Amino acid sequence: MNYLVTGGAGFIGSNFIDYMLAQHPHCRIVCLDKLTYAADMSNLANALHSPRFTFVKGDICAERALDKLFEREKFDAVINFAAETHVDRSIKRPSVFLKSNVLGVQALADCCVKYGVRLHHISTDEVYGDLPLGSSVLLNEESALRPSSPYAASKAAADLLIAAYCRTYGLKATISRCCNNYGPNQYAEKLIPLAISHIQSGRPVPLYGNGLNVRDWLYVEDHCRAVDIILQRGECGQVYNVAAHCELDNLTLVKKLLAAIGAEDNLIKFVPDRKGHDLRYGIDDAKLRALGWQISVAFEEGLKRTIAHYTK
Repeated sequence: MNYLVTGGAGFIGSNFIDYMLAQHPHCRIVCLDKLTYAADMSNLANALHSPRFTFVKGDICAERALDKLFEREKFDAVINFAAETHVDRSIKRPSVFLKSNVLGVQALADCCVKYGVRLHHISTDEVYGDLPLGSSVLLNEESALRPSSPYAASKAAADLLIAAYCRTYGLKATISRCCNNYGPNQYAEKLIPLAISHIQSGRPVPLYGNGLNVRDWLYVEDHCRAVDIILQRGECGQVYNVAAHCELDNLTLVKKLLAAIGAEDNLIKFVPDRKGHDLRYGIDDAKLRALGWQISVAFEEGLKRTIAHYTK
């Protein structure tokens, strides 16, 4: 298989490339990345040693260059990790998110239709909106989309656009909506690497509001396995939720990090809450598990690996 991985120099994309090169010895991967602030070529250090890997610097919104790449490389499938992802940044500059997360997906979909290439799009559980604290409700792939932030709205728009392309143009595509990821190579603005950095340098760890907002935490390697299984066994035109069933409020999460690193709770600093801050995410992943996927890295082990990575 000849894969195009967009956004491959970022957090999840780089982990996915390493995973696929290790698990599929006959696959070839071309990584297309614009190298924005959250991407880093050092994330691809292992892949760059492989003769089955090629890096191309470029923007998924650059339609002419994208078309030439598709024409030259004859891809079998595209896995789209390219996106602006930080909610706070989307609140400040929504237009950047709409361009990358919607118009970029449209450009990819156009090329996939033109050249008959399978598309897998990486989405998020944030498209469903939030749930009340204390509830046990889980949302499935048929649940309504109720995004709260400009980021989530841009991802929901892309999901709907892909569904429309499947029906109108016959695009062969799948979508996965994953819970919060953590692990190596994540940019330091996200909660876990930010907290680790602050704790290790003795700085206060900022927590929005009262710190009781709940997220479900999945180790990135398990997400990579989920995408691989969807590529191999998933049905085109379908959406698959990816959940860890490891729900923690942010305060508990940071306290676990403090304990693991050997620091005191007095480093926690509550700051004014984020605008429109979602309370809880919870998704049902029975559809994916029916394909044979399950968690392989327990949270405590994943956290241990993550702290070791950032410490190094």
